[in-house]
Amino acid sequence: MDIQTLKNFVKLAETLHFTKTSEQVFMAQPALSRQIRQLEKSVGAELFKRNKRNVSLTKAGVYFKQAAQQAIDQLNYATNRAKQIHNGEAGEIRIGYTHSIVQSILPGIIKEIRTEFPDVKTVLREMNNYEQYRDLTEQKIDIGFATNPVVPDNLKSKVFFKDVFVVVLPVNHPLLQASPFDISALANETFILPHEVEGSDYVNAVESICIDAGFLPNVVHHTSSVSSALRLVEAGLGVTIEPKASLSGQRLAVRYVELNNIPQKVHSTILWNDNTESEHSRILNLVKKIINI
Repeated sequence: MDIQTLKNFVKLAETLHFTKTSEQVFMAQPALSRQIRQLEKSVGAELFKRNKRNVSLTKAGVYFKQAAQQAIDQLNYATNRAKQIHNGEAGEIRIGYTHSIVQSILPGIIKEIRTEFPDVKTVLREMNNYEQYRDLTEQKIDIGFATNPVVPDNLKSKVFFKDVFVVVLPVNHPLLQASPFDISALANETFILPHEVEGSDYVNAVESICIDAGFLPNVVHHTSSVSSALRLVEAGLGVTIEPKASLSGQRLAVRYVELNNIPQKVHSTILWNDNTESEHSRILNLVKKIINI
């Protein structure tokens, strides 16, 4: 029993006419009759009542017609779905990102992917840079959006946006009154930063800003969550340095000062692997187009 036999059976069940069916399926009538008899033998039931004038379905035939049509429909769906997945038009795309990305461009990217590929499910994970390197290498995610990454040789990357760092302080902090703002004044402040194990690239960037100003940051609270860091700043437990984009949409009692006159900048970077290029090339190309690279 093969799929073509099932299709011929369904067609005959619809026309109830061997001659018409044989013409529609481009098969000689004797061959069609033999095929249907062999199908009945395989099923172990008579599917058609035949006489010289009429052909009709038996009760078993009525049931088998419905089941055969479902099998054909399921195979057609599976075939089309497999083709869509192969072409990157279905399945899922797994994206890792740092906080500043979701506060800026990521929602727009997801919207465009959804519009262009409505059958693709997007799986999103907020991750630090190291986690993105690891999961891209292990093919657990397909695209990464990192901040100031030190990209491993086995991954591909492109900087698509440069932002400034900002110092984030409680809303009533006295340093907000200073003009111009002097970074060295932060030497006596307590800092809220990720642990170096969780965000070495970011921590190194912040430390270099502070070292250029003549001090090392006094880190008293570690958190890899930007939202948590901003809440701690709001509570007066310290200050932090973040990409400006991380503050987008925030409604907290904090203020920030842009560090425009320092060499360190925020490099928002897209990362991907060879598998992304082969399995998700159309989505990857769409994302590259959106971020203008």
